[in-house]
Amino acid sequence: MNERIKQLVKQSQPKIDWEARHYGELNNGEKLDYQNQWFEKFAELIVKECAESLWTEECYTSDLALKEFEKHSKKIKQHFGVEE
Repeated sequence: MNERIKQLVKQSQPKIDWEARHYGELNNGEKLDYQNQWFEKFAELIVKECAESLWTEECYTSDLALKEFEKHSKKIKQHFGVEE
């Protein structure tokens, strides 16, 4: 497995609320278990990583390249419903 993916796996592990016995709540009050929290966070990190991978050195010097990066990065995140 790619080292960056291993880092994302570690980064995506939710903080455990021992009193709630590994359960959190969604906005509507529905229960969300620990594993689902992890999968959701991991997927979000993968999508963000993909969007950020569009960055090139040219983005530092070219307004057009920067605008293209921003447009495509935003489009990827919107497609998967990941907040900016």
